[in-house]
Amino acid sequence: MIYTLTLNPAVDRELTVTAVEYDAVLRASESRVDCGGKGFNVSRLLKSLGAASIAVGFLGGRAGELLQDGLQALGIGTDFVWVAGETRTNISIVTESHNHYIKVNEKGPLVEQAKQEELLTKIDVITRPGDWWVLAGSLPPGVADDFYARIIRVLNQHQAKAVLDTTGESLRQGCAENPFLVKPNVEEAQTLTGLAMDKPAEIALAAAAFRQMGAQNIVISMGKSGALLQTGAGTWQINSPKVQEKNPIGAGDSMVGGLVWALTEGLTLRESLGWGVASGAATASQSGTEVGSRALIETLFAQVSFENLWVQP
Repeated sequence: MIYTLTLNPAVDRELTVTAVEYDAVLRASESRVDCGGKGFNVSRLLKSLGAASIAVGFLGGRAGELLQDGLQALGIGTDFVWVAGETRTNISIVTESHNHYIKVNEKGPLVEQAKQEELLTKIDVITRPGDWWVLAGSLPPGVADDFYARIIRVLNQHQAKAVLDTTGESLRQGCAENPFLVKPNVEEAQTLTGLAMDKPAEIALAAAAFRQMGAQNIVISMGKSGALLQTGAGTWQINSPKVQEKNPIGAGDSMVGGLVWALTEGLTLRESLGWGVASGAATASQSGTEVGSRALIETLFAQVSFENLWVQP
C-alpha cells in the first residue's frame, strides 16, 4: 500500500485575477477550492495514474471535514488523527495570463503531544513490510523537528520504504534515520548543505552530502530543468520535457507521486524518476491546482531525456 502523510494540510483556495495590483480591490474572474498539502497532492497524482493510496495526517474543524470529504470524493482513502483547532486555509492569487502569482499560507493549528503520539501509534499499527510512505510538507505548530525522524524509525522497523520531502532541520534529522529517498529542491538543498548549486556537478556534490547524512537515495528537483538522481550506483540528470507552464504549484509533489508510482510498478530508480519528471511537467502545464492526466504523463515521458553524470566503478 502507498500512504501519503501530510502533517499540516490545508484547504487551497485559488483566485484568478486580471493582474496583481497592490493597494487595490481586485475582482476574481474565477475561483476554486482544492484539497491542499503536499501529501494530498501526491495522492491526487497517484489517483490520476490509477494507483490507490491512503492519506494520513492531522485534520481539525470544518476545514478538516471539507478536506476529508473532498479526498474521499476523489476516491482517495483517508485515515486521520483529529486535533483541536481549525485546519489552515492557503490562498493563491494567480493572473489570467499565468505569468504571476501570490501564495499566502497560514501556520496551521497547534498539535498537542498526545495527538502526535496517537499518530505514531497509528503508523506503527497499520504499516506492513513493503509499504511505501511519502512524508511530505512542513510541520504544524507544536511538532518538533525530529518528528519525521521518529516516523522513519518506525517505518524502518516494519521494513517499509520512506520517501521524505521536507526542509531544514526536520530534513537533516530525517536523513539520519536512513530513509529510502529524500527529495529537496535546489534551494532547499543549498540552504541545508551551504554548497553552490549552479552546475550539475555542484548539485551532485550536494546530493552526496545528503547521502553522507544517511539518506539512501537522493533526488534534487530543478524546476523546469528536471531533476538530479544520486544512488550508490551513480548520478543521473533527468531532463524535463518542454511544456507551457501555467501553474507550477504542486509540480514537485507530482514528481514524487510519479516516482513512487513507477517504483511500485517495479521500475528502476532512474526510469522511475523519468516518470516523476514527466508527472511534474504535466501538472505544471495545468490551470489551477489540477494534476496531469495519465495520457499526458505518458506523452511527456516519451520526451524525457537521461544524462549519465557519474557511475560507481
